Amino acid sequence: MHHHSTPSSSSHSKPPTWDLGDLTIHRIDEVPLPPQTGPWLLPAATPGVVAQAPWLRPEFADEAGILRLSSHSFAFSVDGLRVLVDTGIGNGKTRANPAWNNLDSDYLARLDAAGFPPQTIDLVILTHLHTDHVGWNTYADGANWKPTFPNARYLTARKEWDYWASADMDEARTQMFRDSVYPIKDAGLLDLIEVPEDGTDIAPGIRLIPTPGHTPGHLAVEVRGRTATALITGDCIHHPVQLLQPGIGSCVDIDPQQSAATRRRLLASLADTGTLMLGTHFPSPTGGLVQSHGDSYQLTPLPEASKHDLP
Repeated sequence: MHHHSTPSSSSHSKPPTWDLGDLTIHRIDEVPLPPQTGPWLLPAATPGVVAQAPWLRPEFADEAGILRLSSHSFAFSVDGLRVLVDTGIGNGKTRANPAWNNLDSDYLARLDAAGFPPQTIDLVILTHLHTDHVGWNTYADGANWKPTFPNARYLTARKEWDYWASADMDEARTQMFRDSVYPIKDAGLLDLIEVPEDGTDIAPGIRLIPTPGHTPGHLAVEVRGRTATALITGDCIHHPVQLLQPGIGSCVDIDPQQSAATRRRLLASLADTGTLMLGTHFPSPTGGLVQSHGDSYQLTPLPEASKHDLP
């Protein structure tokens, strides 16, 4: 399994891909998140904690022990079905978080460059309905928000939809639903999926795994290729530091105890299996193998493809 992690600094550089035999997963970059994201999002992941895991540096944390995080999607084609997992922050949207407000990224150009123009996407899987995972569901067309992927079904868990439908949302979250979620539902493109405890296959090689806690209907996505299997985390794991201490949660987890239990269960199921873990907010190199390490885990990035592997 070759792993290329050339960061796509422009729409011309080649985004990283992971080869699962008969399918290739592409990372579609949106933006790196600013350094203050880590201490806000994962307050327990202090520089002292980061220092306990030398394997986190330099890719996953800087020399000062500040976590690196990013926003991206994953795209792949399996049996002709063209799939996108999560849609990032989106452009031109009014957001409370200054790092997300009125973004202007070349995300769509990167989708094109990877061979996934928006009109060719068949399925958009939303791991959960948080602002930085649904943003490119829509784009601005004058004063209206139109579906970016007009030929796709957008999937999320019914449990996720039901939770937010009855939640008392603040103005910022209501605005996000207005510009990025309701237009999809109004267009008849949103499918709500019942996901049993042991997961459900939605297409050959694609399984939705319930990973609740961060949100009640949160999903991870298992992609099975001929020679390898990958698991896309969404936000049940935000950063590899959580392999060192699975009890470290995010400040926005709806049920922190459930989130930690989910993480422990998921990591135990992945450890030493050779399954590739792809983190939705993990900075480059983004993908690696979960390995037992004492009484917790570490992420071993897949080796970079060396020059002679490349065509």
